[in-house]
Amino acid sequence: MISQHTIQLVKDRMDIEEVVSDYVSLKRKGQNLWACCPFHDEKTPSFSVAPHKGIYKCFGCGKAGDSISFIEEHDGLNYLEAIRHLAGKYGIEIEETEQSDEQIEAQNEKDSLLIVLGFAKDHYRNLLTQSVEGKSIGGSYFRERGFTEQIIEKFELGYSLDQWDGFTKEALSKAYSEDLLEKAGLLVKKENGRQYDRFRGRVIFPIHNVSGKVVAFGARTLKKEDKPKYLNSPESDVYHKSKVLYGLFQAKQAIRQHDNCYLVEGYTDVISLHQSDIENVVASSGTSLTTDQIKLISRFSNNITVLFDGDAAGLRASLRGIDMILEAGMNVRVVVFPEGEDPDSYSRKLGTTAFNTYLNAESQDFISFKVTLFAKEAANDPVKKADAIKEVIQSIGVIPDPIKRAVYLKDSSKLLDMDESLLVAELNKLLIQKRRTNQKKEDRLAHETPSSEVIPELKEKSFDPDDSIVAQERESIRLLLNYGNEDLEEDYKLKDYLIEELREIEFITPIFKTIFEIFQEQHASGNMIDSQYFIRNASNEIKKEVIDLTAVRREVSPIWTDKHQIQIPHEQDFLDHTVYQNITRLKRNIVQKLIEENKENLRDVTDPLEMDRLFEIQKKLKASEMELSKVLGTVIPK
Repeated sequence: MISQHTIQLVKDRMDIEEVVSDYVSLKRKGQNLWACCPFHDEKTPSFSVAPHKGIYKCFGCGKAGDSISFIEEHDGLNYLEAIRHLAGKYGIEIEETEQSDEQIEAQNEKDSLLIVLGFAKDHYRNLLTQSVEGKSIGGSYFRERGFTEQIIEKFELGYSLDQWDGFTKEALSKAYSEDLLEKAGLLVKKENGRQYDRFRGRVIFPIHNVSGKVVAFGARTLKKEDKPKYLNSPESDVYHKSKVLYGLFQAKQAIRQHDNCYLVEGYTDVISLHQSDIENVVASSGTSLTTDQIKLISRFSNNITVLFDGDAAGLRASLRGIDMILEAGMNVRVVVFPEGEDPDSYSRKLGTTAFNTYLNAESQDFISFKVTLFAKEAANDPVKKADAIKEVIQSIGVIPDPIKRAVYLKDSSKLLDMDESLLVAELNKLLIQKRRTNQKKEDRLAHETPSSEVIPELKEKSFDPDDSIVAQERESIRLLLNYGNEDLEEDYKLKDYLIEELREIEFITPIFKTIFEIFQEQHASGNMIDSQYFIRNASNEIKKEVIDLTAVRREVSPIWTDKHQIQIPHEQDFLDHTVYQNITRLKRNIVQKLIEENKENLRDVTDPLEMDRLFEIQKKLKASEMELSKVLGTVIPK
């Protein structure tokens, strides 16, 4: 583990402008810097960097954070990986906390595996471009595929010589051990003691993890008699095929920008799409899609478009795997290619422009596609139609959002030419069966009816009386974060006034309550804190909220105001009024909530004495409401 001392050094050294500038071109406007957002596609800059606060905020997609969270989001890294990245950028030596001998040994082995795999990648690349065999055989194959030098470089493609142990000899001469080569899946040892290179006479496709490290290889034979056609590295301490997607490292930025990920089957499909200027594409590399792979994609987008080969026989079997994507709450679309075509062949056949047009024109929602497909197959056969309904309901049933389920049921009923209530009943049977397998939910199931299961949110949606209170709580915290240490006219600080006024008020929003309690604790200890305290020390949830409350959406250029001799008033100029109005509104909103609650109590009461007591409370509450409204200059209807 990285020591807290190192993490603090990184936090002290990191500069948000320097970090973000490595990825986008920033232009200054007022105090802040602006650019088109690196997390979504846009033409007008809405991505703001505040160097003096050490934060970024996109007013388009809502992404926000500090230097560490920017690296986490942009490069798809976890917290410690982002710290390592920034430590490397600033030349900070990473100090590890004490680890057991077993932990140290395991980490060292993983590092060694990555090093030898990196060596192998460079070795195969050099053979492709430098050796006679590599250029004539491997190079010819890639040229036939239409792969450019830039694409070959981008995916670090290579070639392995058709020799028994050519790579092993080279690796051993560089002091890599046989044991390490075997663990990395580069060397195969027979029981009789003989050993040989795993990859021989094949073109090489390095497989990268999300941060760009080579963790495995895929290799394609160029001889008809060789089996298998594709040979992959075995699993190792650094490679678990169920947790890796081919091309994700090269695609992650494009997936974010387009908010969509194309999913294909093989290495060449990914590379061919890149050559067609479609970079937001990954491959499951011939294996069935896993939940871990779906989670990987969801880090960059909630939208997946699956590209199916034009193979009618394999299409139905492939559909079942998509249910996992739906179950993860993601949106799925599909594109089916003509019979006998795949993304690789069809992109080369059509060319870049026509292929892009085809993808956009043929993309359709998965559920609608599945309904249409099964409806065609069922035609006038009642038995097949019943099976089709079950297949469609199976997919709708895994969708976690009840609103989406309800919409899909309505659309499916039209496509299948069936009464919607029949589909609702069928879906509820499925949902109830699932609930019965979960003992913890059995009691709740007994009080539910089937119809309430499909679209409970529709029945529960109503006006929330607490909304106005939440808005004022948010404003109170915003003022504390931005101006807590500012002086008011009465010669005391804004935070002193707000903390005193809010002391007896119970926040109903958990995150605002937590932030306020931290302010109270630090204030009681005599510490002066502001937004930077939370950005450095708080949880990611609080950090994001603090950034949302302190980021400045628009700034007026001082050059423009000087040129036109215009004086623009700032919020600091009338803080006293703003703070007083906020507190008064919050108190009035709380009183109004109490009035509504008291009304509810009056409806249920039957005891005359209790009724008199509640009427007296109501009278006092209404008087308070009227007084507070007078201060705000508003009129309360009788």
